[in-house]
Amino acid sequence: MDMKNVSATLALLLALVLECAVAAQTGRGDGAAGMPGLPYKLVDWPAHPISAAGVPGDWNFIQVASVAVTPRGTILVLHRGAHPLIEFDAGGTFIRSWGDGVFSEGKVAAIPQMHWSADKSHYSAVYGPAGCASCGAHSVRIDPQGNIWLVDAPGHIVYKMTPELKEMMHLGTKGVRGSGPGNFNLPTDVAFAPNGDVYVTDGYGSARVVKYSRDGKYLLEFGKRGTGPGEFGLPHNLVVDAQGRVYVTDRDNQRIEVFDAGGRFLSEWKGTGGVSGLAITRDQKIWTGGTLRDLDGKVVGRLAGNGTAGAHGVAVSDSGDVYLAQLSGVVQKFVKQ
Repeated sequence: MDMKNVSATLALLLALVLECAVAAQTGRGDGAAGMPGLPYKLVDWPAHPISAAGVPGDWNFIQVASVAVTPRGTILVLHRGAHPLIEFDAGGTFIRSWGDGVFSEGKVAAIPQMHWSADKSHYSAVYGPAGCASCGAHSVRIDPQGNIWLVDAPGHIVYKMTPELKEMMHLGTKGVRGSGPGNFNLPTDVAFAPNGDVYVTDGYGSARVVKYSRDGKYLLEFGKRGTGPGEFGLPHNLVVDAQGRVYVTDRDNQRIEVFDAGGRFLSEWKGTGGVSGLAITRDQKIWTGGTLRDLDGKVVGRLAGNGTAGAHGVAVSDSGDVYLAQLSGVVQKFVKQ
């Protein structure tokens, strides 16, 4: 047996375990304990594929990183395996899949705590044989025009795609990390202002939010590493409300920070737990993992069940159904009753 291959395999397994553990652990303590459950029902989703024997099988999702709802009401599931982007209708029927070759093979993982320092990121990435196919897949978002945005974290790049997945524009340079206006260091998410401006959380390697115009021109950035107001441990997901306020989940500091369109710190929601996923609803409430909050951070209620707080990504349909992307390799669908 080739010991180099064994070592690479063990390194990958350790990276996977560390990332899942970090997501699960930091998602606890979301401040919603004792709050009433919301009227949602967990359903079996998507529909099971039919095996070669003609019986129902299971989807082999490899770490579901993100999920998004298109203007047509279909669901995009982003996972870290072959055919990383898979589209289903709302009922769970498979429509199409694509995306092989889009994402890098790098794998983001937590640095063991014994190697932490206060002024540096607690995350890094491994590449090549130590990575895995499509491991770069981190976030999928849909802009108001229906275009698909994909974040390749270890690839240091964010793509804007047509609904047919043809590239329209990209931010960052693939394979080149940096902290300047045109580069990222392990970016994590993307969101859109009412006027079309674009925000990127950057991310695992940096500790900032970068703002661009709708055509990709650098406008400004805000944030730095730390625990104070306007600082970040890990800016993981973000959303923008109808007034242009920006909500960023600072996962490692277990809070959500709120900024104005110019990056001025407005407030923070403490005690949220280390939330990974954010999604904003049509009626201007925010899902923070499996907990629903108003725009002041007050808890409205939470989804029933274990593990919802640690969802890596969240999406909500116009009808109010909620989809949670879990690194354990499943998508949870909660139907509003």
